[in-house]
Amino acid sequence: MVRGLRKVVVGHAYRQPSHLCMVLCILLVWVGCNADPPVIEKTLGPEKRSPTFEATIVAVGDSLTAGLGVDEELAYPARLERKLQAAGYNYQVINAGVSGETSSGARSRIEWVLSSLNPDIVILETGANDGLRGIDPKLLETNLDQICAVLKENRVQVLLAGMQMLPNLGPEYTQAFFSIFARVAEKHQVVFMPFFLKDVAGETDLNQPDRIHPTDQGYARITDNIFPYVLEAIKRHRQTKDG
Repeated sequence: MVRGLRKVVVGHAYRQPSHLCMVLCILLVWVGCNADPPVIEKTLGPEKRSPTFEATIVAVGDSLTAGLGVDEELAYPARLERKLQAAGYNYQVINAGVSGETSSGARSRIEWVLSSLNPDIVILETGANDGLRGIDPKLLETNLDQICAVLKENRVQVLLAGMQMLPNLGPEYTQAFFSIFARVAEKHQVVFMPFFLKDVAGETDLNQPDRIHPTDQGYARITDNIFPYVLEAIKRHRQTKDG
């Protein structure tokens, strides 16, 4: 029942674990070997842009959003739409995840997201690949800041999903990375989910054999965790629309 965009990609992003040390080594090798730029195939059918929806949520992110390794219907955007519909919220959710993408890539395509997908709410999950590649946290913060600013200028509600970085890049880098998301969320007064992979990172039975990407059960938990934050974004969207 996915509504909207399907991404076909080359390359991988990573996933963020809580049991962090073992996974980092795997992740750094994985990302280093899969740095090809993403290839996007857009398949927006007329029925998938139905005017009967109250509003549109676009999930922007890397492979954690795209659902690399699971069927599209099992990734969190599809699950989120079904959960919203079951709860009486007639919102469509479009999966605009691109595997392997950094925050710079998300920044470069946010205007396309606005013009092509016309979102009312954007769930922004990005930055994991920045950290794994050791990119200066200042660049991540600049990109997140600019993305949120552009979305707010266009009257789009934002749900920013936080990330955590693995510790063997050093405590200074880890702390600098971690603090960015809350700071940007506070600056722009957007809905903030502190950690996208809460209760999923490091859980063997909730991740695929690569120990990087969630399984369908992992995405079910992510969907449950993010749901109350989505409801807050919907509340703000409705207030803005009615006001």
